[in-house]
Amino acid sequence: MDFSDFHDALTALLEAVRHTLRTELTSVWLPIQLGLIGLAVIIAIGISVAIRKRADLVALTMGWPPYLRMVVRTLVAYLGPIAFILVVMAVRAALRADVLNPRTYLLGVAISLTTAWVIINIVAGVIQNRFVNRVVTVIAWTIAALSILRLLDPVTASLDSPAVSLTVGGLRLSPLLLLKTTALLLVTLWAANAIGNFLDKRVQSFTDLTPSIQVLIAKLIRIVLMILAVVIVLNSMGIDLSVLALFSGAVGVGLGFGLQKIVSNLVSGIILLADKSIKPGDIISVGDHFGRVGNMGARYTSVDTRDGREYLIPNEDFITQRVANWTYSSNLVRLSVKFNTTYDSDPRQVQDAAIAAAQSIARVAKKPAPTCMLTAFGASALEFELWFWIVDPAAGVANVKSDVLLALWDALDRKDAKLAKPGPARVIYELAREDAPQPASDDPDSPLPADAGKGPFKS
Repeated sequence: MDFSDFHDALTALLEAVRHTLRTELTSVWLPIQLGLIGLAVIIAIGISVAIRKRADLVALTMGWPPYLRMVVRTLVAYLGPIAFILVVMAVRAALRADVLNPRTYLLGVAISLTTAWVIINIVAGVIQNRFVNRVVTVIAWTIAALSILRLLDPVTASLDSPAVSLTVGGLRLSPLLLLKTTALLLVTLWAANAIGNFLDKRVQSFTDLTPSIQVLIAKLIRIVLMILAVVIVLNSMGIDLSVLALFSGAVGVGLGFGLQKIVSNLVSGIILLADKSIKPGDIISVGDHFGRVGNMGARYTSVDTRDGREYLIPNEDFITQRVANWTYSSNLVRLSVKFNTTYDSDPRQVQDAAIAAAQSIARVAKKPAPTCMLTAFGASALEFELWFWIVDPAAGVANVKSDVLLALWDALDRKDAKLAKPGPARVIYELAREDAPQPASDDPDSPLPADAGKGPFKS
């Protein structure tokens, strides 16, 4: 690399700084201007505090038009710096009017820097992202400060010098090019994101589109805007995209292996939105997770559960695993409750009581009507299964089952039917006479009593 150009640029920058310092530091006006600036700061703070105490400008402008109210609130937010600018401008005008050939360079610099700071902060306030806001504010104020101090051209020349540049495939990469590209890329990506959010809201307002199509259109628009932002920045910086073809191909292969899962999740998400198998608002169960589909992102889909937890499931799992969509074609969902009654209960009355219990719950659908079936004669109880339907699975499944079981308890109690106790029940009848000899407990061949075979359970 040729370091002579870099040396010349650096020498010019140092010479400009040395000239400015020699001119201002050797003058008696330096302490005078610094004192006046400090006095202006104190006066501006006093003015700002006094105005805020005496008048509530925000409350006074409540009935004003929106744009005027916004202007007043912005002035109130930056009242101190604005007062400082006005005070310094008044001092500078007074010096020029009353003093012969005064030095007011520092006063002009203070006015320009403060004005640039206020304007940049007001304009950057439109950016809601705090990181992008800070980056844009710092970059813009740095450029403004260098321009005000007449150091922008020397610094630009130093950063664009061939001595500090790197050539890659015919493309010369300098620190200045990287800084400009990064700053412009941040601004364009923010603008693309803001436009994407606006268009997303517009798409959501179209009620003729299904939720999955709305999400798909919004994501495609956002992807296109991001790609356009990158292409526009590279072209505006004079970067030939064909030069980066080989480099981007190598990077693409590396990213293809390293980001295989991410790309798989992205493609899976697009497939899910396109075929409408899962859409926001559906009630699904995948693996051990059951809940309502919330946001469908590029990498994952959020599933809201009834216990306040939100599971972020990779989109690929919905393609490779078995998924139960409870509301795919209809919100009608059938639930079942199993219960047992003792053998002394009338099974037909039990069925009627179970159906009436299910129909008494408000969330149970009237059509199809609940159904109760006798499924088996168990070892110790009659086994029943109650089927009923609901149309709002998003409101919960376990809670409606609980309501049906409680209503079933009350209905069976009114019919004098008894629920069987869980587990096998064994009854031992002792029919031996009191004076009969008892067999030894450890003798398996001991004879049974003569009437041991009598009773309700004969052998």
